[in-house]
Amino acid sequence: MRPLPNSPCLRAVVSIVEEYSETELASRGLGREGLPRHIAIIMDGNGRWARARDLPRVEGHRRGVNTVRIIVEECSRLGIEQLTLYCLSSENWKRPQQEIDLLMHLLEQFVIEERAEIMRQGLQFSTIGRREGLGDGVLEEIQKTIDCSRDNTGMRLCLALNYGSRDEIVDAVRSIAGKVAAGELLASDIDEELVSSHLYTAGMPDPDLIIRTAGEMRVSNFLLWQISYAELWVTPKYWPEFREPDLLDAMKDFASRDRRFGGLSE
Repeated sequence: MRPLPNSPCLRAVVSIVEEYSETELASRGLGREGLPRHIAIIMDGNGRWARARDLPRVEGHRRGVNTVRIIVEECSRLGIEQLTLYCLSSENWKRPQQEIDLLMHLLEQFVIEERAEIMRQGLQFSTIGRREGLGDGVLEEIQKTIDCSRDNTGMRLCLALNYGSRDEIVDAVRSIAGKVAAGELLASDIDEELVSSHLYTAGMPDPDLIIRTAGEMRVSNFLLWQISYAELWVTPKYWPEFREPDLLDAMKDFASRDRRFGGLSE
């Protein structure tokens, strides 16, 4: 692949990273039909991983970025339709400014350095969350990668940045209320489909599987509307030590569950 003239990225469109064949999936104890369409991950435990090893928290975040690279490619090879990663919550601004500055630097660095890899894998890149506070440099690099990958046909990779599900729902309600006040909608037009179409995730499939690392048994204001029927899978491993075998364990457990969506088993 050659750079396009005046373009900051390589044009992929079609991934050159091959998905696992049926035989390769079977060797991992998986079948194509049993895979989730959309996996969302709450990446937790970077700081605790570092503290347990007498390392600075920054090292935990750096190692966490390495895990992102590994899991993104594995999900792409598995043929997952979408992977959403909870990178920065709206509550994370309460952390020390030094750590926030580091997270912003790592985020900008990740988006720049991984742009070629995103194109190599043919990923479609996007973000959800409020943009306030992210900084002009970060936003500029994010937009470049979104624009570069717009025509790619591989897995959707979505980063939740400055994201809070309650904020998302409030923003959707405000938007809908404004349209009602302007006479563009009637109150009787409001239903689940309309609300979903005003969320940050409009057009995306709802997550089938939520993975949380570091053993915490909560969803932490993440995709509250969208995960109504998602399966939850929690591991005590910290995010920097999460690897392909752990992802496969989550997949196998997901495939074994009876998803009734409020109905009865056949």
